[in-house]
Amino acid sequence: VQLQESGPGLVKPSQTLSLTCTVSGASIASNNYYWLWIRQPPGKGLEWIGYIPDSGSADYNPSLKSRTSISRDTSNNQFSLQLSSVTPEDTAVYYCASLTVVAGQESWGSWGQGTQVTVSS
Repeated sequence: VQLQESGPGLVKPSQTLSLTCTVSGASIASNNYYWLWIRQPPGKGLEWIGYIPDSGSADYNPSLKSRTSISRDTSNNQFSLQLSSVTPEDTAVYYCASLTVVAGQESWGSWGQGTQVTVSS
C-alpha cells in the first residue's frame, strides 16, 4: 500500500488548509482499514488529527474537532483533510497513514512521505 499527500505548501492565516491523500495498493473502502491524518509541528512530536474508517464515519482529535473535516472519494481512492481558520500554530509536516484493526488488534501500515504546510501571510 502506498500513500501520497498533495496540496498547497503555503496557506494564509484564517484560510482553510486542504490536503489530499491518494492511496494505491488497497481500496479505501476495504474492511478493517483506518485512514489517518497526522502532523508534526516544528520541534514537537506527532499529533493525531483524525481518521476515516472503512465505514466512512470520521473521528477527530477533540482539540481540533471544531476546525477539522476528513472526507473520502472512493471513485478516486483518495481521502482528504480540511482544517479551517488556520493560524501559524498549524504550521507542520502533515502525513497521511493507514492502520488496520482486526479482532481488536491495531497494526500500523504505510505512511505518506509527508508534506510541509506553512501558515503565513
